[in-house]
Amino acid sequence: MLSKIISTVYWALWVSSCAVNAAEDPHMTRALMLMSETPLIDGHNDLPWQLRKQFNNELNKVDLNTLNTTHTNIPKIKKGRLGAQFWSAYVPCDTQYKDAVRQTLEQIDVVHRMCQKYPNDFMFATTSQDIMDAFAMNKTASLIGVEGGHSIDSSLGTLRTMYHLGVRYLTLTHSCNTPWADNWRVDTGSEPSQHDGLSPFGKQLIVEMNRLGMLIDLAHVTEKVMNQVLDMSKAPVIFSHSSAYSICKHKRNVPDDVLRRVKEKRGIVMVNFYNDYVTCSKTATLSDVADHFEHIKKVAGAEIVGFGGDYDGVTRLPEGLEDVSKVPSLVAELLRRGWTNEEVKNALGNNLLRVLREVEEVSGTLQGTLSPDDVPIPYDEVKTPCRTSYGYTISGAAHSFSTLALLLTLALQALMALPAL
Repeated sequence: MLSKIISTVYWALWVSSCAVNAAEDPHMTRALMLMSETPLIDGHNDLPWQLRKQFNNELNKVDLNTLNTTHTNIPKIKKGRLGAQFWSAYVPCDTQYKDAVRQTLEQIDVVHRMCQKYPNDFMFATTSQDIMDAFAMNKTASLIGVEGGHSIDSSLGTLRTMYHLGVRYLTLTHSCNTPWADNWRVDTGSEPSQHDGLSPFGKQLIVEMNRLGMLIDLAHVTEKVMNQVLDMSKAPVIFSHSSAYSICKHKRNVPDDVLRRVKEKRGIVMVNFYNDYVTCSKTATLSDVADHFEHIKKVAGAEIVGFGGDYDGVTRLPEGLEDVSKVPSLVAELLRRGWTNEEVKNALGNNLLRVLREVEEVSGTLQGTLSPDDVPIPYDEVKTPCRTSYGYTISGAAHSFSTLALLLTLALQALMALPAL
């Protein structure tokens, strides 16, 4: 009861402050109007990881109405007009080969429990229609993204299980290689490439994600992996929290040639707010973040850009974007720079809604022709003292016919796309 009263008071104060701000700034007035018509969909928020770090996921000891040690709480969400959020189910790379799957399942569980504990504020969502339904009820649609391929322990069965639990994107790597994909640090020279991009099993995974209807997230991977996935994927891809490389030359960001390929694939790049990826320094401003939106729009169009703040997953945020409540100010800045209502609505949520719908459509088509891929990664590629070999009766089992046929088709398409010699 107390939490509902506190939430109501915060809501009243927010409405009052919005009215004052809107009266002073016509761009904010317009921003708030557009955000009332189109859901702001953010691609990446690490509040679940903060719940583990600070409270060991003991959600009963936390009140998200009064929590003040995070960038995200319910009053800040309301003030920031957050219509839908991909909550990150993240566990660190040092869980790889150990307890990554268990810890990731616990992160998935805590998102479900957030929605159950605060049903007036959050609605669990897995589809584009769910997002719109939650928006109509003035709730934040809560989706899950798993941040890092190490979380599935090189298992397509685990990938499918997480999908059934509501996971709707997988970031192929975090900041470590998996047994089947190279991470962004390889491009810095600080780590060696293990697979020259994706291994054969990594390519199996892309096909299976297309079949499932799971978004492929290319944040954190090498440029080679970006291009291999763009070659292979039947569905649009996402960068859930990455910015523009031409503005800040950090290997976590997206180069212009890839931005153009994302446009061709009808995907989306959701801009990260972390200072190190915004200005390549410890300080940044809201205007610097807007520069990334502007650059992506200039190179590939407003139809591929979105918001991927990375709140509660970073240690430094721009002046003016200190927490999730501040995002309307960034929307107002885009309008101040001449963005049209349609362009802003695309960036707010329509781009991501389109991507989700197209991924769902591709899945519907593939499920009519492909069976679930049940060929495991070769045991030699994952063999460790902590892993058993149950089920491996032969080395390097063959692909199922349907998956092999699709992989061959993709290979032929790639060859045909090569320029004539």
